[in-house]
Amino acid sequence: MVSGMRPRGSQKELERRRRRAVVLAKEGFGPAKIARRLWTTPRTVCRWLKSRREGGTQALAARPVPGRPAKLTPRQRRALASCLLKGATACGFADDRWTCQRIARLIRRRFGSRYHVDSIPRLVAGLSFSPL
Repeated sequence: MVSGMRPRGSQKELERRRRRAVVLAKEGFGPAKIARRLWTTPRTVCRWLKSRREGGTQALAARPVPGRPAKLTPRQRRALASCLLKGATACGFADDRWTCQRIARLIRRRFGSRYHVDSIPRLVAGLSFSPL
């Protein structure tokens, strides 16, 4: 795992990893072995264990993700991916080229959400498409 990157997984999955680290530590495993088993860094494991010592089991609980809420629901994101796969002409555009402007227009028209064209490449990459 690369330091500074947000770990993958839902908040509940990440909480399970933190709790598993505590169990492994109680079983006598050191931070390096725990880190290898949980695909993280020893430093992160030490931080989790310290949090548990200082704040109890509640310190390991899942917390809300900070930041602005997503404009599209997971269902809407899947629907957008489906539209992108069908092609631009199937979505009412003159030719089959997807541009940031067209995707932003499609999102506004289909889902009622406004996206700035500069944020479309990140959205598209998050749907596992190559950026525009």
